[in-house]
Amino acid sequence: MQVLDDKTFAIMVIVALVMTSIVQPGVTTLYRPARKHVAYKRRTIQRTKPDGEFRVLVCVHTPRNVPTMIHLLEASHPTKKSPITTYVLHLVELSGRASAVHIVQYTRKAGRPAINRMQAQSDHIFNAFQNFEQQGGFVSVTPFTAISQYSTIHEDICNLAQDKRAAVIIIPFHKQQTVDGRMEDTNSAFRMLNQNVLANAPCSVGILVDRGLSGPKRSSQNQILRIAVLFFGGPDDREALAYAWRLSQHPRNNITVMRFVLGDNTLETTTITQYKSGQEMITVETDDDREKQLDDKCIQEFKGMTTNNSSVTYMEKVVNHGEQTVAAIRTIDGTHDLFIVGRGHGMMSPFTAGLSDWRTEAIGDTTICMPDSPTQQQGQRRSPPQDTAVFQPQP
Repeated sequence: MQVLDDKTFAIMVIVALVMTSIVQPGVTTLYRPARKHVAYKRRTIQRTKPDGEFRVLVCVHTPRNVPTMIHLLEASHPTKKSPITTYVLHLVELSGRASAVHIVQYTRKAGRPAINRMQAQSDHIFNAFQNFEQQGGFVSVTPFTAISQYSTIHEDICNLAQDKRAAVIIIPFHKQQTVDGRMEDTNSAFRMLNQNVLANAPCSVGILVDRGLSGPKRSSQNQILRIAVLFFGGPDDREALAYAWRLSQHPRNNITVMRFVLGDNTLETTTITQYKSGQEMITVETDDDREKQLDDKCIQEFKGMTTNNSSVTYMEKVVNHGEQTVAAIRTIDGTHDLFIVGRGHGMMSPFTAGLSDWRTEAIGDTTICMPDSPTQQQGQRRSPPQDTAVFQPQP
């Protein structure tokens, strides 16, 4: 239409090319979401300051999960110097239609009736946590609702944990206890949800296996909570021990730390590799050696911090195989209410050899299972740095 002459058109094309070449690298330089994620991975329980804010993301499926979650938060000893900031996320399955995933902050308006069953359930859950906030002291509660398909709802959980800089995510186990004491599946999707959270979480993850921590026998506020920590070694158990130290500060908590040590009859898996380089003999320290050194250091620090605490008991059990491990655990099974167990790395260990059919839900009234380091991006080496240990159960 002869609106532009050739010179003007050429200038516009050149300007468009120049702008395109500048904008893309400029945005890449200024906006790096991965940088925030890398720094955040250092926020674990071990990295949380003892006199700083303790941020927890609590995930709830139904009101049945609420009493034990509240009991666990109360046992975590919120104080003026170290208050607990709790983000309560009600997980609601979206069914019947495809839709984008949303995390919606829930705002309760008194006097207004619930418009549906889901909102009534959310009211019940959030009211319980808000009552705990008002009565507990040094606890703040912020409620959220995640409405999504269970195949993708873990993205909401992980994104919220990262945005709120949570140190740990607490999520219910995929089984619940029946009247006769057995554990049965509640929803087949819960197990896959938990596995997705464990694989993608940017912080520590605790799977809460509820076997009656909030039962009638513990309804009294003056009831002593007896907690056992099973320490086999590794970053998972070090993170579990860090949480146990926080629990030990509560005057109504009794802590028993049972560390398992390999006996003389056990074949050590740790090896020292030596090879010659010229005229010198070089000794290479394996990952197992470094992990053992970190375990020893962590145990010594824990013992040093709890020396004057009469409510903390430390013991070592020498075992040669899995059957002796089970026998040692059974000596304290009936006398403790809460067990804290590190997951490990899914590798065979002399401590648990031959126990492939053994389940964590067979221990105690309630178990918190705790995992290894957050999964890194594909193509990167996945190593267990000491400052990124997380809680995670066996799938």
